[in-house]
Amino acid sequence: MVDTESLPNRPPRSPGSFSRSESAGDIPTPATTPEPVAQEEGAVVARAVDIPVNEPTATKSSFGLKKVLLIVVGLLFLIGAGYYWWQNKSASFTPGQETRIDYWGLWEPESVMAGLIEEFEKENPKIKVNYTQQNIVDYRQRLQSALASGSGPDIFRIHNTWLPMFANDLAPVPNELASSLSLETNYYPVVKESLFVGGRFYGLPLMIDTLALFYNKEIFNQHQLSVPQDWDQFRQVANQLTIRDEKGRILQSGAAMGTASNVDHWSDILGLMTIQNGASIAGPYGIDAQQALDFFLIFAKQDQVWDQALPESTRAFAGGKLALYFAPSWRIINLNELNPNLDFGVVPVPQLPEREPISWATFWVEGVSVRSEKQAAAWQFLDFLSQEESLERIFKAGSQAHYVGQLYPKIDMAGKLKQDPLLAPFLEQAPYARSWYLSSRTADNGLNDTIIKYFEDAVNRSLMGANSEMETTVSQGVASVLSKYQVSQR
Repeated sequence: MVDTESLPNRPPRSPGSFSRSESAGDIPTPATTPEPVAQEEGAVVARAVDIPVNEPTATKSSFGLKKVLLIVVGLLFLIGAGYYWWQNKSASFTPGQETRIDYWGLWEPESVMAGLIEEFEKENPKIKVNYTQQNIVDYRQRLQSALASGSGPDIFRIHNTWLPMFANDLAPVPNELASSLSLETNYYPVVKESLFVGGRFYGLPLMIDTLALFYNKEIFNQHQLSVPQDWDQFRQVANQLTIRDEKGRILQSGAAMGTASNVDHWSDILGLMTIQNGASIAGPYGIDAQQALDFFLIFAKQDQVWDQALPESTRAFAGGKLALYFAPSWRIINLNELNPNLDFGVVPVPQLPEREPISWATFWVEGVSVRSEKQAAAWQFLDFLSQEESLERIFKAGSQAHYVGQLYPKIDMAGKLKQDPLLAPFLEQAPYARSWYLSSRTADNGLNDTIIKYFEDAVNRSLMGANSEMETTVSQGVASVLSKYQVSQR
């Protein structure tokens, strides 16, 4: 069993609520975002001043006229200065005046963020933060509609692959902040790959995640096998660990691979294999991409270690009927919910022999609205959240809320989770992680979901014995989606 007492800040493995549920009905419905507080407008009231003027004399008329003019000019100056101060006093902080930041989050409940928000507000009494956990269902569309109408949040969470869809909504990270956080050098390279456009970063990640290989310790111990490190070993072990009944039905699967209907994160797996095989992930798709697809399919079509009659891979693995399973770190939450007694381990994804290692990243980022009038305060708050102590507190609070917290996005913080047997492998492969628009479960109804559908059709055609049409239909379809969102094919 996993020695859970050695895991930092992690509660006992027992059923409980978790934020990233399988069904939309399990996700808390977001609270209605409060209407922005209207700012009062002041009016300048000028009081007439009576200026007594004596009858001019022949010797004093010139002096008296100059005196009157000086008094009038002085009064006009004072009135003008007062009006200018009144009109512009809202631009600076004054005692009792507050700037409120609206912040839309996704996976972390209010309880996780409350402590940090309270501390920030103590240090910055003129800034108040209103955090709301949103529902992932239709989130991307709701967010962009709110931003376009001017009623959207100042800070919001988006997936790292959504940048092209939010090109007109995101404010760039101030250069001074990017420099002070060492955004280009102390964050994993995939952060720059995802968020750096035209010499500027657009968004700050408070977490990172990668796809890793989960394995059932009990099954591997029974068969006295080692966890595979390359794809050839992976196939061999998957075949060895598959058990069938007398009618050929799978009782225990060696690996969840080869279908799109019941392999969770299949598009991430296929994207990873495509990049590892040297194919252009953006197309057009030639022999290298076809080979990656064929290898993915071989587990269902030829080896028959997995089929469409089996339950979804997460549930199969939780039930102890699946030996090898691919997933990001947040799936540990689901597994803990489904089976707290499951004895499993995690290792980096398999690689191709004699090739540079490549892994797959998928993570979420905090952005600031380009339409927000409170950008300075918003970046100040995100700077606070990006500090090492704040990230540690988010991780600890998240671990208490749903068993594991967000993995640290900073390279120099990786050592803090080095002794964690479940989480360390995800960060171990983060330095060589890549990302693209085959990221599963972003619910974006846009770039990812549309491109994934073309690949899903290719998988299903192949399973029915037809041509996958990778070089034609899939290539053309993906190219049209990238063109729609003005994404360069790279």
